[in-house]
Amino acid sequence: MFYTIKIALVLLLRIMDSLILIRVLLSFFPTLQSSKISYFIYQMTEPILAPCRAILDKLGLGMGMIDFSPILAFLLLNLIRSIII
Repeated sequence: MFYTIKIALVLLLRIMDSLILIRVLLSFFPTLQSSKISYFIYQMTEPILAPCRAILDKLGLGMGMIDFSPILAFLLLNLIRSIII
């Protein structure tokens, strides 16, 4: 039972990693950002990226044209995955 939950959590974290990566790639194509798939990806990743943005703003790293919140999200998701495994 515990093994199944562990595998499901690791799979969920990998899916979130993939969705964040897709969101980053979609940011380079403004014409694709208005599609339903982009909206779905935005809705799924924003609960993770918004707190990362808030952390970076508190640290003074949230300024500028480059959004570093996906990098922080990748690091945190990988840390959580390492703890689970």
